[in-house]
Amino acid sequence: MASRPDTDNLLSLFLNDTPLMDVRAPVEFTKGSFPGAENAPLMNDEERHQVGICYKEKGQDEAIRLGHQLVAGSIKTQRIEAWKQFVSRHPEGYLFCFRGGLRSKLTQQWMKEAGIDYPLVQGGYKALRRFLIDSLENLVESDLFYIVSGRTGTGKTRVLKQLPNPVDLEDLANHRGSSFGRQVTPQPSQIDFENRLAVAMLKAHHLVGGPVYLEDESRLVGRCAIPDSLKERIAQAPLLVLERSLEDRIQIIREDYVENMSADYMSRDGEEAGWLNFRNYLLEALERISKRLGGDRYSQLRGFMEQALAKQENTGSVNGHDAWIQPLLQNYCDPMYDYQLGKKQGEIHVHGGPNVLMEWAKKNTSV
Repeated sequence: MASRPDTDNLLSLFLNDTPLMDVRAPVEFTKGSFPGAENAPLMNDEERHQVGICYKEKGQDEAIRLGHQLVAGSIKTQRIEAWKQFVSRHPEGYLFCFRGGLRSKLTQQWMKEAGIDYPLVQGGYKALRRFLIDSLENLVESDLFYIVSGRTGTGKTRVLKQLPNPVDLEDLANHRGSSFGRQVTPQPSQIDFENRLAVAMLKAHHLVGGPVYLEDESRLVGRCAIPDSLKERIAQAPLLVLERSLEDRIQIIREDYVENMSADYMSRDGEEAGWLNFRNYLLEALERISKRLGGDRYSQLRGFMEQALAKQENTGSVNGHDAWIQPLLQNYCDPMYDYQLGKKQGEIHVHGGPNVLMEWAKKNTSV
């Protein structure tokens, strides 16, 4: 394999989903890395901790010496083997450490001694992260946005994905953005969310072009916070208001939060444990808004929910859930949405069903 040069073309890395080998310690990787990055550390967390203390107390030369002592013999062989496996799967990739300095160079050196030339990202994690932060701010300031809004259960995400140039914040945050929005898999860290968002915006700008379509979200999507600058643009951008009948909305809520979630939990945890975890998920989601619902309304809805869960467990029927979904939409979600819509700064460009919004978007892709 011909050797490739190190790179500082960070835009190309992200636009092409280039595989990245993150040789930082696992604790650093967990705090945040990049889409497509895999952790293949030079040092584990404890080794890194010891070297860090040595660096502070005795300086760089002693820290490097200690690092070589800690990562030697069979440990060094295992680390090199992990890098070899990454390279065999991703010959087109690059490696990086925090600043593109000692750890990257040492990884390259050990790989070269093992017969592999593999390039690094100049500036490392710090340069990649700074590039994404700056790119996101620039795109938020310069791009044209349209916001898909609508009452709970109108299926905004379903429609968003069919628009010409969507960026799905809920998908990036792995959360549906409501008290019931938790998924069976965990959310990314805040840094990972921001990095995913920046990459998605870069792709929307460079690979697709034209207006970017976003769903109307509050500041938090689960625990992931939307950057303030983007939140301000969302608040001011023109609106596409999605409308559906109450019956359709009840069905969508039932599909998303009952049928799909129960299936996901049982797929992950097995039938018995999955059912219990699904049941807890639904009851806990309702409990999270109990204060806003008020004691009497919460007790009534919980009673309906428990009856529906019992019916679902005993018969497999999910229709009983309509008894809590309908009043939750009409008496809680709708008044709250209507109030928030009245405070929006953005002009409503179109409102109607999914086909109306999609036709409007097609006509305005060149705006």
